[in-house]
Amino acid sequence: MGMGRELYDTHSQARELFEQANQELGFRITDVMFGGTPEDLKRTGVTQPAIFLHSVILATTIEGFQPRMVAGHSLGEFSALVANGTLSFSDGLSLVFKRAMAMQKACEAEPSTMAAILGMDDEQVEAVCSGIDEVVVAANYNGPGQIVISGSVQGIDLALKQLSELGAKRALKLPVGGAFHSPLMEPARAELEEAIKNAPFSIPVCPVYQNVNALPSSDPARIRENLVAQLTAPVRWTQTVVNMIADGATSFTEVGPGNVLQGLIKKVDRNMTTQSA
Repeated sequence: MGMGRELYDTHSQARELFEQANQELGFRITDVMFGGTPEDLKRTGVTQPAIFLHSVILATTIEGFQPRMVAGHSLGEFSALVANGTLSFSDGLSLVFKRAMAMQKACEAEPSTMAAILGMDDEQVEAVCSGIDEVVVAANYNGPGQIVISGSVQGIDLALKQLSELGAKRALKLPVGGAFHSPLMEPARAELEEAIKNAPFSIPVCPVYQNVNALPSSDPARIRENLVAQLTAPVRWTQTVVNMIADGATSFTEVGPGNVLQGLIKKVDRNMTTQSA
């Protein structure tokens, strides 16, 4: 069954939100989500809003959904901000669509990519990246011994060679269209900044732990600033999970397609309770 189709068919509120999204986006994204090919789902302007819609709408179907704290990985931060009431469904969707289009333009401006590095300390990876005379930076701190780097194609190639020689368990390019969470996303950050500044942000019902600093915030102005910075800054997911656990989190519910984040949380603390919505 297509992405989100079961939600559409079995929950009236979900169906209303999907149809609202179709209207606001100006095309029937549900047709692509429910019946499109994998290539269709990878199209500019489809992937990010589709994941956002699945996550946010799924959350509305959870009985008694009252998180004490929220966080999201990269795009997922927008879903988290709807879940805790900082952004409305409509404003969140609008920002996600604008983000997707801005990132695509930045990707087309300069060839760039990302790579996953397994089995090395973060500090080792950072040191290699900083010693290369190309744009290449740590982009995603996903878990202990698991980091993603991002940069120019040449910079990534040089880093992969050096990291492999230093004993990385795995060092491989990822099938992505650009260097997300790196300085090469600056054009997208600048474009999205205006939209984020103009969107209404409310006081949330619980704190969001944001990607750029892994710290909790309930201040709309600070949340806005961090969201703007997110496009060119690394996703500090490892640090986010550590801080949430330190602040009292005892169980995590992943809301959205897949269960990747549950696996990453278990890498930080294998005794932590995790579940899918």
